[in-house]
Amino acid sequence: MAMAPSSSLAQMYTSPVAVAVWEWQDGLGTWHPYSATVCSYIEQQFVQQKGQRFGLGSLAHSIPLGQADPSLAPYIIDLPSWTQFRQDTGTMRAVRRHLFPQYSALGRGIVWEWLSDDGSWTAYEASVCDYLEQQVARGNQLVDLAPLGYNYIVNYATYTQTNKTSSFCRSVRRQAGPPYPVTTIIAPPGHMGVACSCHQCLNNGGTGPVSGHYRHSMTSLPAYPIPQPPQRTALVFGAHQAFAPYNKPSLSGARSAPRLNTTNPWGGVPPSLGNQPFYFSSLSHVGPQHQPPGSSTASGASASIPSGSVSSPGSVPATVPVQMPKPSRVQQALAGGSPKPEPEQVIRNYTEELKTAPDEDCIICMEKLSMVSGYSDVTNSKAIGPASVGRLSKCSHAFHLLCLLAMYCNGNKDGSLQCPSCKAIYGEKTGTQPRGKMEVFTFQVSLPGHEDCGTILIVYNIPHGIQGPEHPNPGKPFTARGFPRQCYLPDNAQGRKVLELLKVAWKRRLIFTVGTSSTTGETDTVVWNEIHHKTEMDRNVTGHGYPDPNYLQNVLAELAAQGVTEDCLEQQ
Repeated sequence: MAMAPSSSLAQMYTSPVAVAVWEWQDGLGTWHPYSATVCSYIEQQFVQQKGQRFGLGSLAHSIPLGQADPSLAPYIIDLPSWTQFRQDTGTMRAVRRHLFPQYSALGRGIVWEWLSDDGSWTAYEASVCDYLEQQVARGNQLVDLAPLGYNYIVNYATYTQTNKTSSFCRSVRRQAGPPYPVTTIIAPPGHMGVACSCHQCLNNGGTGPVSGHYRHSMTSLPAYPIPQPPQRTALVFGAHQAFAPYNKPSLSGARSAPRLNTTNPWGGVPPSLGNQPFYFSSLSHVGPQHQPPGSSTASGASASIPSGSVSSPGSVPATVPVQMPKPSRVQQALAGGSPKPEPEQVIRNYTEELKTAPDEDCIICMEKLSMVSGYSDVTNSKAIGPASVGRLSKCSHAFHLLCLLAMYCNGNKDGSLQCPSCKAIYGEKTGTQPRGKMEVFTFQVSLPGHEDCGTILIVYNIPHGIQGPEHPNPGKPFTARGFPRQCYLPDNAQGRKVLELLKVAWKRRLIFTVGTSSTTGETDTVVWNEIHHKTEMDRNVTGHGYPDPNYLQNVLAELAAQGVTEDCLEQQ
């Protein structure tokens, strides 16, 4: 799958040379820069082959990375598909090429890194490194990464990164090394000046098609910001606003793709469990947990997951009657579910209207609260005026009520509301997960780091289907790649608590959603929805496996951020 950098460079950088940074994308959708030495080799080969493409000679198509770093001997970069291919396993990862000005952080050899759970240091993606360096140079000790689509704050004084939702904290560091390679910007024949974002440059410029990269309802942003004078509103990145929690002016269909996405990195068949007994239960999309008929003990030399309990390929979202004898799948999907509360009433339920607007900004529309809502031109309401200001009852954050209404109408409209500032949840939050099945198995094999107990295996299965009214493109088909998906928990007290909370999250349709895969770029497909799962048992090379001593606490925090806490178990 061709992945590419933002094309914003030519909008504000007219030098014929730039710094080239090559990055690869992991299973979580996060980009990682290759080292400066490896990037220099890749760029040298790329420019040479690109020159052949625009002149005489043949294009070799592939770049073996082992020639730059012996530890990367299994890997090659396939230029036509913009992928990194591992020859011994067949694993493919997207790659991209970013161009930065010579005075950028990586042009000076500055790389920012964060400390992962296994004690190793991982570099931020190139645009984040550059943004951090800019903010530090301006004397900002607290750097909010929201303009780049991340839910983190980096503290330069303490060298820590804090998740704004879960308050989970990691160490960070600033490393100075060799500068990344300077390259000449090459334009195709017949095109004057530097490469730009026109179709000719995108199709022939060697960086592949531009693909959207979304996180936490943030718009796709160029990699390098134009210096701007201080203003009350958001920073400007190229021609785009940096902070746009909801696309404006049109809010309909503006949905973000989750950060945690992957397409079947664990394969479609569960691991062999030898002769170990295992026990299972099944949890349908909306139904209670139940025990399937038949024996719960595996027989034979190798135990495997029963295949008879998965959903049928023809299953569709829950429906209401329609006036047709044989409704189509599209009509069934669009029929919707139970009646939903009036949006204005939901806003009134959770807010207190203020007679005097505070002297601060509304972070939804970025206008002063004393002014009319920035969404007054696209959101109509007979019950809420364009200048009405309210304060949320629990957290006391203030917004234009019309902005809250626009935010609510752009979501699932399930009767719940989430504060865009502190993420406090009002009501019971539900998601847009398609219909499917969740199954639970246990077996007496230990996970690394949890040798004192067995293992819980969760199997999620969602078939292809038709998008409902709550999805980005109602009536259109959606794909469900890589199902069934297997995930693992230790079978101890805390693991079982996480399991019960995941069941609640499943019933509330919060585990998956329909969106754009940040791994493949495919649209209208089932993707993970911000609740991390461990999909490997015996290794943690990719961060998806064990041992990981902090995983259970982290996933509890992620569940709580979705409104799924132990209080939910007491209510059952």
